[in-house]
Amino acid sequence: MAAKPLKIGMLSFAHLHAESYAHSIQSNPLTELAGVADEVQARAQEKAARFATTCYEHPAALLADPTIGAVVVCSENVKHRDFVEMAANAGKHILCEKPLATTEDDALSMIACCKNAGVQLMTAFPCRYSPVAQRLKAYLDSGKAGAILAFRGTNRGSNPGGWFCDPALSGGGATIDHTVHVTDIMRWLLNEDVVEVYAEITNGIQHRDFDDVSFISMKFRGGVFATLDASWSRPAGFPTWGDVTLDVVTELGTISMDMFSQNLIRYSSEHKPAAWLNWGGNMDYFMVEAFAKAILGNADVPVTGEDGLQAARVALSAYKSSKSHQPVALPSLI
Repeated sequence: MAAKPLKIGMLSFAHLHAESYAHSIQSNPLTELAGVADEVQARAQEKAARFATTCYEHPAALLADPTIGAVVVCSENVKHRDFVEMAANAGKHILCEKPLATTEDDALSMIACCKNAGVQLMTAFPCRYSPVAQRLKAYLDSGKAGAILAFRGTNRGSNPGGWFCDPALSGGGATIDHTVHVTDIMRWLLNEDVVEVYAEITNGIQHRDFDDVSFISMKFRGGVFATLDASWSRPAGFPTWGDVTLDVVTELGTISMDMFSQNLIRYSSEHKPAAWLNWGGNMDYFMVEAFAKAILGNADVPVTGEDGLQAARVALSAYKSSKSHQPVALPSLI
């Protein structure tokens, strides 16, 4: 007899990734979209109707449902801690949107709360589940490319607008939004943590109260170094996301990855801006599936809260470095 699917609730649709995660939950036989709760009740009602699921009046009502075993947190960044700790104390396993938190203290508290409650916390890093990233990881792990010497990455895009531009809700701007994905991929490929960060960060494109230009240099334990362009430097007509590239310099050459090259470009008077319609594997679907398999199989989640913390520390240290114009060391947390 097939196991019953994992019933998952959505806590907030504030983040633009929430739609894709909900579709992924709904379309996977291992999971069931069991309900929606949002601080904005009108948004909760609209999303529940769209996905033909239950609308809860308040997040606490969803968390009180004993049939729901896990939640996906897609609130504004600064609210992650509140939602995660509410869910943990209600006994729900959690997939939390990145960045895990906007302060190191919040991230550490979230991780500790989940451990004390006996629930699992997974950070939403779907880029690990891109088929091209999986192929890159397998090739590097095979040893055929030799040792990694350096990385050069980008995660550029256009300004997503809304609360992403309000540091009181987002924790910053482009740096907090875009640094963590590629940093996590680098950590995953190298199996080492970042020990030093230097960054140049400005608001030089739109000249508003958030950063939109972000260029970061990193040093990993063991001596590998990396650069990352995490700017919101693309014009408004460019797709909001989808410029994740990585050059891996090894002893035997350079391997280049363009994560979103498998797409069709849609230009439309009705749909603006231009959109990249992916025809490759759906990394959000594979990430949700990996989360469900771990929970259903009583196994550890593959991307932990600690992974989310380490990536967030790089973004937070980048802000510190930009203010001091000096490298910032990241002491080990062990």
